Amino acid sequence: MKILIKEATIIDPHSKHHQSTKDILIENGLIINISKSIESDNAHVFEAQNLHISKGWTDINARFGDPGMEHKEDITSGLNSAASGGFTQVCIMPSTEPCIQSKASISYLLNESSDHLVSLHPIGALTENRRGEQINELYDMYQSGAIGFSDDKSSIANASVMKIALLYAKNFDGLIFSFSAEEKTAFKGQMNEGATSTRIGLKGIPALAEELQIMRDIQLCEYTNSKIHFSTVSTAGSVELIRQAKKKGLNVTADVSSLHLLLDDSLLENFNSNLKLNPPLRGQKDIKALKQGLKDGTIDAICSNHNPQNIENKQCEFDIASFGSINLETTFGAANKALKDTFSLDEIITLITSKPREILGINNHVIEKGNLADLTLFDPTIEWNYSSDKIVSKSSNSALLNTNLTGRSLGIINDGQLDINND
Repeated sequence: MKILIKEATIIDPHSKHHQSTKDILIENGLIINISKSIESDNAHVFEAQNLHISKGWTDINARFGDPGMEHKEDITSGLNSAASGGFTQVCIMPSTEPCIQSKASISYLLNESSDHLVSLHPIGALTENRRGEQINELYDMYQSGAIGFSDDKSSIANASVMKIALLYAKNFDGLIFSFSAEEKTAFKGQMNEGATSTRIGLKGIPALAEELQIMRDIQLCEYTNSKIHFSTVSTAGSVELIRQAKKKGLNVTADVSSLHLLLDDSLLENFNSNLKLNPPLRGQKDIKALKQGLKDGTIDAICSNHNPQNIENKQCEFDIASFGSINLETTFGAANKALKDTFSLDEIITLITSKPREILGINNHVIEKGNLADLTLFDPTIEWNYSSDKIVSKSSNSALLNTNLTGRSLGIINDGQLDINND
């Protein structure tokens, strides 16, 4: 299949075509020509107002429900949601029933997703049944295609278990993801501990819960001379801890959810359960620190933290509602809206393209003739409202429902095919 993209502004700081407006011709999954004007017979032509193109967007932190919770999100609906949001690569956490913790389960996810334009990268469970006690056969999963290892939202309480996991993964350069929340400190918390939680009477999750765990895991990373990735950091103190670890030369990386760049805990005044997230929405001081952390490279990437939940788990009393929001379809619109006044478009795109690919060690090709066409088409300035009729996910628990966003994917190109957003 030939695909001809007309008059697209290329956003790729590593390409000689960066910030130039060019036609791009793609055939058999490869970029075969980039020029000011291209004509081609039998090509599928795509053009749009204010069209931009970048490397395919990459999400380092999402959840689907397959196996066991397909009513929340199955593989097809999840990948369709990712495609709608502009992602060509998506990493899936292992918090399913049963969890992803064997060669067979890794192979299952890869086989079930193999025909989709979006490439799925499984993250295997770090410990047996995500209980934090017995380390799984990480190398077997790695050989089968696991991109990394995590117990997702179940923090590893036992420092010895985390130490052994870091040492084990170091032998084959495996990547350990750490979700940081010291469980006893965060115990039964419903939202960020602060003025709002005090005013409305909900038990708070203190910033300390996250920071204690990050502090411990940084020390374990230094002790083992290993590498670790901190998922969805959310507090000013966490940013500073990671900043100091990087200054010491430790091999640590981190991501932040786009929701935590745009929304703060004051929005929970009306007890909207779609805003009940893990980690919780924090205060404006934390948001400022997160943005500064992205700016100076302390935080490496922006993620979706996509976490679909069925209606019964959300339309109930706030204190028994499940944590989580869908966000694959809104990650860019939220991040761009939050950052566009202080970040260049180049910087924002790098945080969802090159940076997560570097962390994961996957193809980080440049937009040049002869390279793979793994690309996202987008308009960075379009204003749009994320209404319920636009939801592609099986679940509708969006923290951004009926919110105006800035910037949107128009389509993706991957594996020699073009998928366009038609709404």
